Amino acid sequence: MSTYAVIESGGKQYKVEKGSSLLVDRLSAKQGDKVALRAVMFRDKEVVAEPKELERVKVEATVAEHLRGPKVKVFKYKPKKGYRRRAGHRSELTKLEVTEVKLGARRAAATPKTEPAEEKKPVAKPAAKKPAAKKPAAAKKPAAKAKKPAAKKPAAKAKKPAAKKPTPRKPAAKKPANKPAAKKEAGDGS
Repeated sequence: MSTYAVIESGGKQYKVEKGSSLLVDRLSAKQGDKVALRAVMFRDKEVVAEPKELERVKVEATVAEHLRGPKVKVFKYKPKKGYRRRAGHRSELTKLEVTEVKLGARRAAATPKTEPAEEKKPVAKPAAKKPAAKKPAAAKKPAAKAKKPAAKKPAAKAKKPAAKKPTPRKPAAKKPANKPAAKKEAGDGS
């Protein structure tokens, strides 16, 4: 059973093993640089897919070279319409050589982070006295929030449902035709 990982780069996922090479979308690293890749899944004796466990997975690769993919020709055509469009595209790629795929021990980086925080605490105590003067200003902010009338918004919503529907239009009344009356008048005068 081989050890492999599924990594994500540029919105795409790739299956990698130690010693394998792969082409990914262009990375900003220079040729020869080491790159840490984000693992989405890891398999050794058992499958690791939980985010907390995946933090321990280490996938490293070196940038072998930057290159361009093959030219892709795009031609759009609609018959009998005189519509023709030509376009082309070449992908910017980076070739990676995978150097390491392993499941590491738990992070030991948490202990160095706590030590500098302890050193900063004595420095923060004198600074804590100065914000005490700013507390009245902080008290004004909630008061400003309380001044905003929350009742206006529901009132505006209440007006919208109260709007009446427009009444349907009545059909126009038919006018009597004046033509027969005009003929009678014309007949009387002749």
